[in-house]
Amino acid sequence: MIKSWMVIGGVAFVVALAANIIAPSDIKWFNRLQRPRWLVIEKAIPVIWTVIFICAAWSAVIVWEKEPGIQETWLRMGLYLLLEIVTISYTPVMCKLRSLKVGTIIGGTGAILSVLLALSVLQVSQPAALLLLPYILWSPIGTYTTWAMMHLNAADV
Repeated sequence: MIKSWMVIGGVAFVVALAANIIAPSDIKWFNRLQRPRWLVIEKAIPVIWTVIFICAAWSAVIVWEKEPGIQETWLRMGLYLLLEIVTISYTPVMCKLRSLKVGTIIGGTGAILSVLLALSVLQVSQPAALLLLPYILWSPIGTYTTWAMMHLNAADV
């Protein structure tokens, strides 16, 4: 029998693979951008996001296990999926369009969606909502960083 954590983890993993669809020229564009001086943990960002996605997937499993198969749970699973798609789209879309403004908008959208999801999930499970806290706390930091980069790279807005 396939467990819910396998399905949720599998879907999250497949969606996350889309982040790798970036042309080398787009990566070069992003790498040449100026960063704020205070951004000293850039190399840790992939690890941070991995932890955040694991927490979000774990949260989704808890929600599914509490009320499996009902309409409200399916809607919440859709919101989890939407949040991951928005988050994963940040790098490839921003780099393809070469627009830090677009990246800031995507980041802000993810931040808002994460709060809405947590409020919805809180009705089902407090631990599941708490597992979304890393996203809620980190997403505005990433969005602010992109916004700050926008001002350092005026030609790449």
